[in-house]
Amino acid sequence: MTGGRRQKIRISRSQDAPPRHTSVRPVEPVPAEGYFTPRPALLPGRLEHLRAMTKPGVRGFPEVDGAQALLAQTMRKDKVRGDVLDLTAMGGLIGSLSGVTLRAVEGSAAALSVLTAAGYDTCAAVPGDALPERWPIRARTIAMVLAGDRGNAYALSQVAWAHACTPPGGTLYLAGDRDKGFDRYVRAAGNAFGSGETIARDGGMRVARLIRRPGPTPVYPEPEGYEAYGVKVVGLPGVFSAAKPDKATTLLLDHLSELELHGRRVLDLGCGAGLIGAWAALRGAQATLVDGDLLSVRSAQATLVASSLTGEVVHSDVDAELGERTFDVILTNPPFHVGRGVVLDVAREFIAAAARRLNPGGTLYLVANEPLPYEPAMQGVGQTRELVRAGGFKVLSSTRPA
Repeated sequence: MTGGRRQKIRISRSQDAPPRHTSVRPVEPVPAEGYFTPRPALLPGRLEHLRAMTKPGVRGFPEVDGAQALLAQTMRKDKVRGDVLDLTAMGGLIGSLSGVTLRAVEGSAAALSVLTAAGYDTCAAVPGDALPERWPIRARTIAMVLAGDRGNAYALSQVAWAHACTPPGGTLYLAGDRDKGFDRYVRAAGNAFGSGETIARDGGMRVARLIRRPGPTPVYPEPEGYEAYGVKVVGLPGVFSAAKPDKATTLLLDHLSELELHGRRVLDLGCGAGLIGAWAALRGAQATLVDGDLLSVRSAQATLVASSLTGEVVHSDVDAELGERTFDVILTNPPFHVGRGVVLDVAREFIAAAARRLNPGGTLYLVANEPLPYEPAMQGVGQTRELVRAGGFKVLSSTRPA
């Protein structure tokens, strides 16, 4: 889903590499192997002989995440061996270290798909989940990349989770981005662990090594929430629009206030905390809510419960887990960020999924930042119109021929 603030987005229409000093990747179609096909990640030269898998939707795609790259380099230098619990496994890079047996934890459906394809021992989990049932004997080495771009509360929940997963005397390797609050979070981790220091730097990326002393695990941040459009939204830390409705979603729902949904099969694709799907359920729709982020799925489930509404919530990489389901209406505020930079692969696949999943005569309603060029892809669904443009956003519709 798009962010709540108006953003300056530069889109390069060339197939060449983007200009230097920009975080925006060129807008280009998904490679010929297809959106859902795992493929080797591009690695920097310093990670010679290591490997990782990736696909659109995995953090860092088509490369590996920069913080994880430095994490792997540092752990290789430290000659880490044995069982390693990686709480942000992404494409399994840490598992390619010599002598390491990886326990791969992820909340991303896209990442879980490539980890499973690579044969790793995987677990779908998010900060706060207990893992002893999955792995009764605890690993002595833990790895984690902080996602400071998901907000302060989420990063602090990651720190608390890492502490809970690290046995006394065990070692945590913690990586992150200096520009996303890494130093602040390392201080918080140091207070909890009792010992640790930053041991590696590469540009803005950092890695700290901490040894856990006995002591209590920090308290997890509380969920946020709000009421809007008759829905009680429960926003877990790190979930998009956890504290208030974002401007794009507000524009979409305001414009669709007269849309008849009673009895219709409606898909909220990329549901986040579940506001759009719950709004549809409140209006009598048979609502299905989908997100590739497990924490968002948990939030959406909690939103339906808090609002006394009925709906199905599915953890899925786009529509991969939807079986044969089809829909009369698809509503989406698609993501264009996976970590740093603007990446349109996932949003384009949302549109392709709409073409696969809409019943004849069904309509896709999509809201996006003004500069994002979704119209050509939406023509593949059906007749496409711009319904409204305001505040830096636009609402588009595409109707599948009857």
